[in-house]
Parts: sequence; C-alpha cells; structure tokens
Amino acid sequence: MEPEEILRSKYRTMSGVLNERTRRLWAATEAVALGRGGLSMVRRATGLAFDTIYRGMKEMSEKGTLAIDRVRRPGGGRKKAMELNPELGKALDRLVEPLTRGDPEGALRWTCKSTRRLAEELKWQGYTVSHVLVATLLAEQGYSLQGNRKTKEGSSHPDRNAQFEQINRKSLGQLRDGQPVISVDTKKKELVGEFKNAGREWRPKGCPAEVKVHDFLDPQKGKAIPYGVFELGRNVGWVSVGVDHDTAQFAVNTIRRWWQAMGRKNYPGARSLLIIADSGGSNGPRVRLWKWELQRLADRLGIPISVCHLPPGTSKWNKIEHRLFSFISQNWRGKPLLTHATIVNLIAGTTTTTGLTVRCVLDTRKYPKNTEVSDEEIASIKLKPDRFHGEWNYTIRPSQP
Repeated sequence: MEPEEILRSKYRTMSGVLNERTRRLWAATEAVALGRGGLSMVRRATGLAFDTIYRGMKEMSEKGTLAIDRVRRPGGGRKKAMELNPELGKALDRLVEPLTRGDPEGALRWTCKSTRRLAEELKWQGYTVSHVLVATLLAEQGYSLQGNRKTKEGSSHPDRNAQFEQINRKSLGQLRDGQPVISVDTKKKELVGEFKNAGREWRPKGCPAEVKVHDFLDPQKGKAIPYGVFELGRNVGWVSVGVDHDTAQFAVNTIRRWWQAMGRKNYPGARSLLIIADSGGSNGPRVRLWKWELQRLADRLGIPISVCHLPPGTSKWNKIEHRLFSFISQNWRGKPLLTHATIVNLIAGTTTTTGLTVRCVLDTRKYPKNTEVSDEEIASIKLKPDRFHGEWNYTIRPSQP
C-alpha cells in the first residue's frame, strides 16, 4: 500500500477521537516523520490546510505554550459578529421590519429582503457581514421564512352566523328523516395536457415528469371543469367533468346525473332534496338560469327541492371543499393532467381512510353562455322563499303535484 494511502487510512481510523488540537498535532508529527514532501502528503491525505499543519509543528517546537486540557488559549478563536458589533442586530432588525422598528423610510422597505440583499445593505452601512451570517442572525433573533396566511376576511353579513345555524338546522332535520342532503360546487378549472400540476410524487431520482414551460390552453385538448356533488349523509361524491362552460345548466345537469346514477337508489323513498350551495358562480342565488333549471329538475324528479346558500364570502366553508375537493387535489398532486380520461380516473380513484368513495364521468355536452331566461319563465317557477332570508333559503316545488 502506498504511504499516502496508509496515512489516509490511519487518519480515518483516528479522526473520530481527535479534537481540534490533537488533530493538528498528529498531522504535524506525521509530516515531520515523513521528511521532505511529508507536509504535502499529509495535506492530501487528511484534507487539513497547510496553515493548520504549520501551527501544529510550531506548537510542537514551543513546549509549554498550551495547557494539556485546553484546545485553545483562553479567549482564543474568532469573536462572534455580535460581540464585535453590538449594534449589528439592531441594524438588521430595522432592515427586516422597517415599519415596526422605527425606520419607515428604510432602504429595503419595498424590495425583496433576501439574505444577500440584507448583507449588501449592512455592508453599505459599514458592517462586515456575509449572507450566511445574516441568515444565522435572523434565526437567532426569532425570524424564519414564512408565506402569507389567509386569515383576514372581508366585511361579513350581520346574519352570517344565523345563516350557518339555519343550514345546520335544516341539514340535521333532513338527515334525521332519511332524506338526501347534498353539497355542490365547481372545482378549479384545469388545463388538459402536459402542464405543471402543483405538488410532488415519488419518481426515480433525477427523472421528474417533463411538462411545458408555459401554461397556454391547448386548443385540441381544451380544459376540464369538475362540478361535484357530495352526499353529507353517506360520505360519497359524484363529479362531472365538463369540457365547455361552467353554467347553471351544467350544474343542474350534474345533479340530475347524480340522482339517476346514485341518488334514487340510495334514497328510494325520498320526499325532498336539500342542496347546499355557494352564493356565487353558476349556482348563485341571483342566477335566474339556476332557478329555472332547478324547476325543470323538480318537475322531473317529482319532489320539492330546497336550497340553502352559504353567506357571501364563505365559500371555503362549503362541505364539499374540505371533504371531497381537497382529497382530489391530494390524489393528483404532481401528476400532469394529460387527458380528460386521466382526470376522470384520478378523481374516481380518490379515497380516504374514513370511507370516501367518488364516481366520476365525462360530460361532453355544450353549455352555451349567457342563456336568457324570460320574465314569464321566472314567473312560472314554483318558488317559495323561507321566512328567514328568502333570497338565501327557498324551496322549488314541482309544477304538477
């Protein structure tokens, strides 16, 4: 075995029990023992710097300069930046939070406060720092990288809580009677094709799925519009994936397809249907086409349909959002939605440990936008508003008893 290899093997064996001082002394001993060229050989074998080995050789020649139980002389080693510059922490604090730390005209108020930019600004102020030191100081002062958090809501309706109590009361009563209660909504529209999908999935290392750089609509593949129906009493979902427009006609047709495929079998003795919907989009309370299509659906099913809309600005409280749509997003995270068939299969494959099951179908029908509903058609709707906020709570009965 070559001398350098022997030296490297010895160092690997001993490095675990050597401290800073004994490491350089051992390296210096080996370098002196090897003679000419020993210093370079030790450096290559151990990776120690020339200065470190030189210092060890100097300490060997100066007996008694270090106590046996000490690695460095008292007070030795580089001083911390905060010890050398006591004002450094305050200067950094003023840069990070200029509005709350008394410096509203700070130079970095309107810029990205990266560690490199903060270091540059501190250097301009006369401090000797690096971006690594800035990151260390920020951590010591209790800072961390954080994103925005959606907690502030807009102005809320004074009867917001009362409406939630109304929805809860009607839902519980409907479920106690064994009648269907469904939550409906449109999930975010998705581009179909080789486009980036948020999230990550396990793949062979260094082999990520390659997708297009720009998210421009592919005219041949189009987009996908998932509209969902979630049964509150049975923890099952139905999703129709549309390819045209998100209209009230598409929404009600999805409810109709759910009823034909699942609803009437699950509730053979249904005497009414309760729908919980948002206050916007294709199923909003001000959408005339929504009410007109519900009238046609009530006539077809032969049962009254009650609707409770969530108060404005509370769409994320809709049951379908966190009991169905959230799990669909988890199931297809990191997967490019290459075709409509891919989307349908991924939605249908969504399950949870609590027993959620989902059925999904593709809806290739055309749903034109801006469909007009005449005043005569609106007048013919058998709509009975509730006493409490009739614009949010109402029942549509079949035209024929």
